[in-house]
Amino acid sequence: MSELTLDPTLLNELSNQHQEEPRSHQIHKDAIQISWAQNDNEVREAQQLRYKVFAEEMGAHLPSNYEKVDKDVLDQYCDHLLIRDTETLKVIGTYRVLPPHKAREAGFYYSDMEFNLDRLSHLADKMVEIGRSCVHKDYRTGGVIMALWSGLGQYMKKNDYEVMLGCASVQMGDGGHYAASLAKMLSNEQHLSDIEYRVFPRLALPIEELNSSLEVDPPALIKGYLRLGAKVCGNPAWDPDFNTADFLTMLRLDDIHPRYAKHFLGSN
Repeated sequence: MSELTLDPTLLNELSNQHQEEPRSHQIHKDAIQISWAQNDNEVREAQQLRYKVFAEEMGAHLPSNYEKVDKDVLDQYCDHLLIRDTETLKVIGTYRVLPPHKAREAGFYYSDMEFNLDRLSHLADKMVEIGRSCVHKDYRTGGVIMALWSGLGQYMKKNDYEVMLGCASVQMGDGGHYAASLAKMLSNEQHLSDIEYRVFPRLALPIEELNSSLEVDPPALIKGYLRLGAKVCGNPAWDPDFNTADFLTMLRLDDIHPRYAKHFLGSN
């Protein structure tokens, strides 16, 4: 378990927005602990937070169970990043990470269910899949997101991995018009991956049937990914269970801007 000194100026630059943190949950440098789940009980804590955010807050159609946990078959193969409030010791943020050897053991990535990943197969030995990221609603501020990203960066560097792949989800409460407009906004050379890394959604968001002409601003998480150096690997898929449009994003560590690499990877 490690503690993280946070840089709010850097996070504001990444997300280009400032949120005043709730008075009762202000994040100080000694108030956050980063760890990786070491047993089933700690994995369950992450699953409980995911259920609270995805099912109870966002309305995702998850299998109902008395435990109130979000779980699937890939959880047993993943490493689970946990962010805790040091005062309460509650898990307030999480990511799950599927490393290469565990992806081979599982036989698939979560993203495989939404996209044809054949064009990325040559990256498999150095690629991890990240997902199921969420933050408790009372802590949805810069410090926790920064801690999550820093935890991922340290994990990548320690294990000599080079590529992070994952679905960045956009809610479709408006019927998908915002997501379609975002897809159009991101369909340029600045944001799209090179063509050899483009993937194809299995259930595509029907952009042509939606209003894609809205002026939109990317969600803070996607905006942060893009500023770090991530690329979007083509058009989004539609996930009916979560009612989201999922943009497959890829971040190669070599592409991280030096300013951010110093913070997230400890680079000189």
